[in-house]
Amino acid sequence: MSAHASTSGHPEVTTTAGVVRGAWRDGSAAFLGIPFAEPPIGDLRFAAPVAHGSWDGVRDALEYGATPQRKTLAEITLIPEPSIAGLSTLNVNVFTPSPTTPTDAGLPVLVWIHGGGYVAGSPASPWYDGAAFNRDGVVTVSVSYRLGFDGFGWIEDAPQNRGVLDWLLALEWVRDNIASFGGDPARVTISGQSAGGGSVLTLLGMPRAQSLFSSVISLSGPPTSATLEASEALGRTLAELGGVAPTVAGLSSLPEERVLELQGQVSSLGGDVTVDGTAPADPLAGIAGFLNAGLVLGPVVDGDLIPLGTADALASGIGADKHLILGTTDDEFAMMLAGAGDSMDAIPAAAVLAGIGVEPATIEAYVADHEGLGTAALVGQYITDRMFRAPTLDLAEIRASIDAPTWVYRFSWGAHLGACHCIDVPFMWDVLADSHVPAIAGAEAPQALADDIHGSSVAFIATGQPGWAAYDNTDRAVRAYNVPTSIIADGYGDARSLVPVRVG
Repeated sequence: MSAHASTSGHPEVTTTAGVVRGAWRDGSAAFLGIPFAEPPIGDLRFAAPVAHGSWDGVRDALEYGATPQRKTLAEITLIPEPSIAGLSTLNVNVFTPSPTTPTDAGLPVLVWIHGGGYVAGSPASPWYDGAAFNRDGVVTVSVSYRLGFDGFGWIEDAPQNRGVLDWLLALEWVRDNIASFGGDPARVTISGQSAGGGSVLTLLGMPRAQSLFSSVISLSGPPTSATLEASEALGRTLAELGGVAPTVAGLSSLPEERVLELQGQVSSLGGDVTVDGTAPADPLAGIAGFLNAGLVLGPVVDGDLIPLGTADALASGIGADKHLILGTTDDEFAMMLAGAGDSMDAIPAAAVLAGIGVEPATIEAYVADHEGLGTAALVGQYITDRMFRAPTLDLAEIRASIDAPTWVYRFSWGAHLGACHCIDVPFMWDVLADSHVPAIAGAEAPQALADDIHGSSVAFIATGQPGWAAYDNTDRAVRAYNVPTSIIADGYGDARSLVPVRVG
């Protein structure tokens, strides 16, 4: 059979493992649930991923594959993220306008890594459908990876950062196969939002990943900084709670459901638990635990695969040749304190910040920079700035200091939840017609804004230039996505008091 064929109206493509059959849609084709790795079960559950073996005949790629997500974070994310049962959870989904007649040069490629706090999320979201990018000449791939403890938990005799190894193998699959789907393996942009944004920033700072992509778009991405020591402490705690040794043999003896239960006890995600699994009596204590512990089940600076935290890696020049867009929404997690104004505004903001562990000098500077905000609004903004906006500013200024090509945006348009976490995703993907969008963006989300941010993304993926000036440490130009969109100077200046002072 030729590399590209069509049977009964279904396009067929030959991959390194065998032939896959997709489905034609309006102007493009979708190939769903293509396994890039063997199912991570049995002896492979806590091992490095193994490339999927070959198959005979034609494999249908007509439905999304099984997802590593077993439990959603519906109370945190507003992105529709289906969980799909099954064992073969390491898959790619390819959307292409040119599956049977690839161009000589190949089309630019977008590879999307989903978010979900590294413990949830799904590549099968309707918001990650590549139809709009296909319409505009971009081959699009979404990937899955092991989540939570299976993907990122410390185990005494298992490789660390197993979920990161999944990303690498998926990108190697793209390198080796995307030309057969009409894409150019030399023009791969990796992108993601939230934990997915953190994922692509992690890859940007990893020496081993450099040959696998040419540019990066990070939406609301938290930089990686978790230490191996903290990861080990969490892994030992989970194993102790489960009554097993912190080894592959011990943890493999626990059913998946039990590991997920224990994972919920040791993870601070959502601010509703502490590391020992007890619920805090004071919700502010939960926020403090969330801010201070961070995403405890995620990429870890292990000194090997990830030799440095994201900020230090970029400062050292790793990834400096790659073009980068990064930014956040204006309000991100301010919604964590929605409705708390009446009860909190009677308390001085400085006292609340002190109560969640903020240093006095930082409190003084931050409160001065946000004069006029009520306590609940100020603390909500602090959460947003501490987790997202200040780290984004830090990375932008690190990159600017070494002349690494970087563009910065802020998504400022908001609906009933403000410019909250996740709201920018349906605009970037140009999927405002999806039935789930009004829950986050209201019934009248502006299509012109989607045209703007999606168009900038397409331009960047295709040319490496999004259409506004690169960030520097003089003008600090930031594109503010709003109605209308504008360019503003020092657009993250109000978060500067939270940026760490770097010496040398």
